[in-house]
Amino acid sequence: MAIIIKPLVTEKMTDLTDKLNRFGFVVRFDANKIEIKREIEAFYKVTVVDVNTMRYAGKLKSRNTKTGVTKGRTAAFKKAIVTLKDGDTIDFYSNI
Repeated sequence: MAIIIKPLVTEKMTDLTDKLNRFGFVVRFDANKIEIKREIEAFYKVTVVDVNTMRYAGKLKSRNTKTGVTKGRTAAFKKAIVTLKDGDTIDFYSNI
């Protein structure tokens, strides 16, 4: 699993999974759609119909603490939303 970092399990992604059979993953920044499709098909044994990718930049954050204002930055990441063939599904909770 060199390309897939982790699956996205959020309320929004669960809604997309239930309605449109789409699953979300955080992937490496340099991964392209063909590599993502190949890795998901090999790892989860499903048929991928479509792959959409999005790049998110890190955001600046600051908060007040006892010692003053602390500034930082959230991590940048790339998200892939994968559409599977009808009838295929991925169970993220099977090996817990």
